Amino acid sequence: MRRPNVGKLGIHEHTVEIDGRSITFEAGTLAAQAGGAVVISLGDTKVLSTTTASKQPKDFLPFFPLTIEVEERMYANGRIPGSFFKREGRPSENAILVCRLTDRPLRPTFAEGLRNEVQVVNTIIQTTQVDPYDVVAMNGSSLSTMLSGLPFSGPVAAVRYAMLRDGSWVPFPTFEELEEEAVFNMVISGRVEDDGEVAILMIEAEATPDSWIKIDMGAPAPTEQVIGQAIEDVKPIIKQLCEAQQAFVDEVGVRDAGEYPLFLDYTDEVFDAVWAEGEAKVLEVYRQAELSKEGKDEAITEVKTAVVDAVVAAGVGDLDEDALRKQASEAFRSTEKKVVRGLIVDEGFRIDGRSATEIRSLTAEVGILPKTHGSALFQRGDTQVVSVLALGTTREGQRLDTLDPADEKLFLHHYNMPPYSTGEAGRVGSPKRREIGHGALAERALIPVLPEQDEWPYAIRVVSDVLASNGSTSMGSVCAASMALMDGGVPTHAQVAGIAMGLVYENGKYTTLTDIQGVEDFFGDMDFKVAGPEGFITALQLDTKLAGIPANVLQDALLQAREARLDILDVMNDAISEPRDEVADGAPRVEIVHIPQDKIGAVIGPRGAIIKELVEETGAQIDVDEEAGRGVVKIYANSREVAQDALDRINAIANPQLPEKGERYHATVVKTVDFGAFVSLTPGTDGLLHISELSKMKGKRLGHAEEAVEVGEQVLVEVLDVLDGGRKFKLQYVGEKAGETAGADAPADAPADAPGDDAGEERPRSRDRERGGRERGGRGSGDRGGRERGGRDRDSGRDSSGDSGRDSGGDSGSDAGGDTGGRTRTRTRSRSRDRD
Repeated sequence: MRRPNVGKLGIHEHTVEIDGRSITFEAGTLAAQAGGAVVISLGDTKVLSTTTASKQPKDFLPFFPLTIEVEERMYANGRIPGSFFKREGRPSENAILVCRLTDRPLRPTFAEGLRNEVQVVNTIIQTTQVDPYDVVAMNGSSLSTMLSGLPFSGPVAAVRYAMLRDGSWVPFPTFEELEEEAVFNMVISGRVEDDGEVAILMIEAEATPDSWIKIDMGAPAPTEQVIGQAIEDVKPIIKQLCEAQQAFVDEVGVRDAGEYPLFLDYTDEVFDAVWAEGEAKVLEVYRQAELSKEGKDEAITEVKTAVVDAVVAAGVGDLDEDALRKQASEAFRSTEKKVVRGLIVDEGFRIDGRSATEIRSLTAEVGILPKTHGSALFQRGDTQVVSVLALGTTREGQRLDTLDPADEKLFLHHYNMPPYSTGEAGRVGSPKRREIGHGALAERALIPVLPEQDEWPYAIRVVSDVLASNGSTSMGSVCAASMALMDGGVPTHAQVAGIAMGLVYENGKYTTLTDIQGVEDFFGDMDFKVAGPEGFITALQLDTKLAGIPANVLQDALLQAREARLDILDVMNDAISEPRDEVADGAPRVEIVHIPQDKIGAVIGPRGAIIKELVEETGAQIDVDEEAGRGVVKIYANSREVAQDALDRINAIANPQLPEKGERYHATVVKTVDFGAFVSLTPGTDGLLHISELSKMKGKRLGHAEEAVEVGEQVLVEVLDVLDGGRKFKLQYVGEKAGETAGADAPADAPADAPGDDAGEERPRSRDRERGGRERGGRGSGDRGGRERGGRDRDSGRDSSGDSGRDSGGDSGSDAGGDTGGRTRTRTRSRSRDRD
């Protein structure tokens, strides 16, 4: 039998080096029958990107049928899917978000009028969970589309760009760098224009989850100026990637796919006829700023019917009636667009009478559903969002089975926009990609201000329902969710507000709009969303319909958005400015107590007899684990009384003696973290010595506790206060490391001499808000004041007295009780900031 010919395929490979990272393109080996196929690698992460188009156009569609898919293959990381059927099912949320990331810069670069169905599929075929695969897939999508021969004005390049705690920016950071060092990270996509300049197509950016702590410790904040400069600085990297893609395409060659027909919505003759008949009528409607959204919609519908009928009756060219009616309808929409844009650019007039920098009327209210764990309503103009909080134990968090390192989520924000919010009837059910994307954007905006799990061990879910929509619903959900968290007693660091900016480009002039409504979003060229507290940006998203936007235009839009964000924060803070002292009566209580390792058996008892008895008698759920050479007991209860009962019984068994106020201890360091060191006062009793106290030891500001102490060392501390019934301790550093003082011969973990008159006082906060702190009331108190919290100028540490840890003092919101009276506060205000 004759053997078949054996040979190698035409393999092409190209590598580009960017700041020490290698990105490799390969073609000619895999997926040869796809329109275009490329394997792109970053480190050990490999993505197969393919682009294929249908052979026949769907000319009846009024839009370009582009579909982006991401297939996460679990074998890529040597794993078997955890589902019952042991195979991949519907895309993960992360995969859906990457689809949206890829779609947004690619869609506006296809030729207008293309109606062939185009499908881009990114298959993750290898990963070691070192590098995120999203930007790899985005660059691969551009490259495979160019190779397919479609009418596409690429290449389009994407870069993940992260700011580290030292202020430097790095391209293509690893997961480890993002977690340990990064303060802010952006995915930026762009293309090179004919004049060689780089135009920005898409931005998706966020502060890292622990950015608040890093900024408190001295890291630079991601302000508008910092981000604006980074957008400019990343342009050479985008250009380098685009040039590498083009060089690879020139080497491989483009598939000869023939000509793709382009179907324009209408002919020039039809548009001229519609414009002549309808321009004045449309202008008359949109000049009536006093008309409501519904009133304008009704008036425009009447004008459209009359104009289309008139054009059809007059006839245009040799088009039949059905074709002419269809084209005239599309041309009328373009007439609307041209009129609205002309009013904005030429006259500075917006259809509701606002100036370019003016915000619609605002309403903020909390406690609207008093029997839930927390609730808030936020309304901006005709856009209305209600957010509701639900708290649970960490067992109720979301377990993840994806290709990312994270295996669980303890904060969830879900966004819903039912059809009735726009006065329509439609499908109600599982969330669409848009809803998933909007929910994730608000989630990322809020994560940086959430408390750390060590001090507040809850699973948190916020659901934002859009009840009425006229633009900027995702940013409305940020505002409502932020207030709902505070209303529910979640000890967030600050309020977070969001604003949507728009852009209109006509005749070489860019006009930036603050707080765009639906018509301005639909007819405009950009949707630019910015969210954050007073001091910095926590989330940012850019979508554009243009082929690119100059970076300086985006920088100006960022500064304009800041003014609006501060105005919105004022209204939100009038409704609720500080988290409530206690969680709602119906919310679960979670308590954590540390016990000596040798007491674990005593708490559990023979064959679990003791812990079973505790569970049965108290009604609490109790888990006992071992961590870092000590026992960790977690108590889950439905009421404060049940939690306290279980806690008292555990302490009676394992921690019979607790430190008292004024006592000094040669405490042993058991764990170091960014914001301080956990020290053991007595067996099973720990407290946090804040990094500000450790700084006293060295006489200088520290970046990490390990610069002052190491695990196992002893330090002399004083108990300033005992809080929460002996569960938390405020500590102060009062001497050198144990072993270096006169009292060094005192036994470890034992009280030292009582403090004298010079024991020192708790150091005040270094940078408080100008308006100062207020005494916080509970859910039933009349005064809705709050803890001292930094506003625009946060103090340099979480708490200079050292109470940011679980066992270090301060109220974490774990206790509850009190009635729900006084929970509802409303503030409605119209704001106008005109800087024209």
